[in-house]
Amino acid sequence: MFYKIVVALTRQQKRFIILAVDLLLIALSFALAKSIVMHPVSLLETPVTSALFVLAMMCSGAVATVSQGLHKVKLNAYQMQGVMESAIVAAVLMATGMTLSYLGAVSGGSVQLFIVVGMTFLILSVATRLLMRRVLLRIYANGTQRKPLIIFGAGQTGQQLAMALATDDAVEPVAFIDDDRRLQGLTVAGLRVYPATDLMKVVKRRGVKRIVLAIPSANRNKRAEITRRLSRTGCEVHALPSFADLVANNARNLSDTRPVNVNELLGRDQMEEELPGVSDTYLRRRIMVTGAGGSIGSEICRQLITCRPASLILVDHSELALFEIDRELRSYCKDVEIVPVLGSVCDKSLVEAALADNEVDIVLHAAAYKHVPLVESNGLEGIRVNVFGTKIVAEAARSAGVERFILVSTDKAVRPSSIMGASKRFAELLVQDLATRSQSTRFSMVRFGNVLGSSGSVIPIFQKQISRGGPVTLTHADITRYFMTIPEAVRLVLLAGSFARGGDVFVLDMGKPVPVRQLARKMIESAGYTVKDTSNPTGDIEIKITGLRPGEKLHEELLIGSDMLTTPHPKILRAQETGLSELEMANAIQSLRQALETRGLDLMKQTLEKWIEKDDAKTIKTVNE
Repeated sequence: MFYKIVVALTRQQKRFIILAVDLLLIALSFALAKSIVMHPVSLLETPVTSALFVLAMMCSGAVATVSQGLHKVKLNAYQMQGVMESAIVAAVLMATGMTLSYLGAVSGGSVQLFIVVGMTFLILSVATRLLMRRVLLRIYANGTQRKPLIIFGAGQTGQQLAMALATDDAVEPVAFIDDDRRLQGLTVAGLRVYPATDLMKVVKRRGVKRIVLAIPSANRNKRAEITRRLSRTGCEVHALPSFADLVANNARNLSDTRPVNVNELLGRDQMEEELPGVSDTYLRRRIMVTGAGGSIGSEICRQLITCRPASLILVDHSELALFEIDRELRSYCKDVEIVPVLGSVCDKSLVEAALADNEVDIVLHAAAYKHVPLVESNGLEGIRVNVFGTKIVAEAARSAGVERFILVSTDKAVRPSSIMGASKRFAELLVQDLATRSQSTRFSMVRFGNVLGSSGSVIPIFQKQISRGGPVTLTHADITRYFMTIPEAVRLVLLAGSFARGGDVFVLDMGKPVPVRQLARKMIESAGYTVKDTSNPTGDIEIKITGLRPGEKLHEELLIGSDMLTTPHPKILRAQETGLSELEMANAIQSLRQALETRGLDLMKQTLEKWIEKDDAKTIKTVNE
């Protein structure tokens, strides 16, 4: 009955009720204050005087309430701002009473009396609104069949969600779950915060069927891990709509959550959607991934898991990186054998043992030193890992009878201006050479540009600089780069690997090059700041030009020649490039090995320049013919 009465009230009626309650509270505040300051009998001694004071304060209180719109504030939105507005009304009441008393318009009042009147009104006003809010929420709860839900994450986003859902007709938040021990046991936004270990107890006790993730700061892998934990409860696991969805009106409000699919988070079936049957290349295969703890290598592992291989051999020289990816994969994959191998790809015996012991079918070689400035100042180590590490793994794969060897390469290998780029180009030449002499192993390589969010890429660097208040550093005002997300790039790498026939140079279509200055500006503005420049000297964050670093290109390329062949996928192209002859490759490798043994930087640079320039000229000539 109460629910129908409340729902039937118009907006104007609700505002009138709130205003009337405030006026009654003014009278009650005066009566209580006079009883406290003077004596309860004083109310009967001067009834006319008291009535005049009350009438005057009710008029001024009504004007103050209406002018601030306090009677229009929704009860479920009454928070600190509403309390401040109630305090202003209380101050107006004090001033009105003291002014009348001072001017002698009405006698019988004192300063102390009206101070107590104001304070009493403030307490009663706030308490009454909170009580009315609680009663209304109870009425709404009893009048509708709201589904109980749990919010995972008691941070700022979770609190905002809880308040937004407090009066929702469809769902009712009943508890928070959070892994942060500092929050556990507290009451936040009216809800108790429980540890994850109490999740099942809360679900059963409150009859919860839905859990909402309120952790927008968590990355995709963390959300996948949490979602798998929550899905074991048997509840629907939903996620808040992204800010992009809210802005685009794809989600009507915060309660318009969508179910989370772990497969979607992990990229499962993405390859099957693009090219049905392609994932069979990796189905029940024994696959080795080198550099498995890196940005690209770890994503390769995540997506390979979805193809249900028989085993996954993870090779990495970083103990921490290997530990993290090993633990992550084991947390949501129980039916694939995970074999972590700690060591360097330059260790020939280790690589050969890993291939033989695990009877590897496919090798994805992603291990490399890739940071241009760092490799530029440590060129010999860059050659050792990128060239000779690739040589060791590729030759060991051929000797072990591996079916496919896929080299993950980079656009910096095209007409390289840095030692890192030259080392990767030599790695490509090595693989091309082995492909011409291999009867069983299919050697191929996939070349692509920058990926968003990888270690050392501009995105996380810009984010840190913006969070510190700038400046955002840019090496050149006109510098451009190709960009692609890590999941998309890896998916295309795996797709390309399934096309390999031997000696293939696959190039990913990364769209048009992006001006990095434009990217920096957008990131600054999307963070809520303005760019400080000559046209806006009072801006927040400056974009500072520092100059190109050693070996850095102004514009990257993906092709040495110009001819391209298509593949079954529109974003994967096959380049027509020639390599060095077997004799030329042997001479080049001998010179590079001598440079490493003698620590000869000059010999290393001369060898790189000689053979890469010769190869580029040969490729361009062959393509043009």
